[in-house]
Amino acid sequence: MAQGKRISSDLGDAALQSILDMGAAAKQARLRAGESQSAAAARLGVHVQTIARIESGEPGVTLGHMVGLLGLYGIDLTLNLPAATASASDSPSASTPPQAPATPPDA
Repeated sequence: MAQGKRISSDLGDAALQSILDMGAAAKQARLRAGESQSAAAARLGVHVQTIARIESGEPGVTLGHMVGLLGLYGIDLTLNLPAATASASDSPSASTPPQAPATPPDA
């Protein structure tokens, strides 16, 4: 848990809220699927405590585990990147992907 505290001190409120929201979405989707934390952990290949940490919104959980758990229940994430600045938009490598909110199914 000390790792989560260290990490959370470097994150802004919006990032911490996003982590909490993803954890809540994962829990809601798992419950809708009628699965226990143990079943989700077995499917993801992690310890049941990892599922509990994800669902509680602990910021020290690895991104791969978070995205993996969401993916088990059909939830995908889309990044909303800030608009390119004028100088960045002039560069040939700059592009803006389509943006859509990350929402759980049936929400």
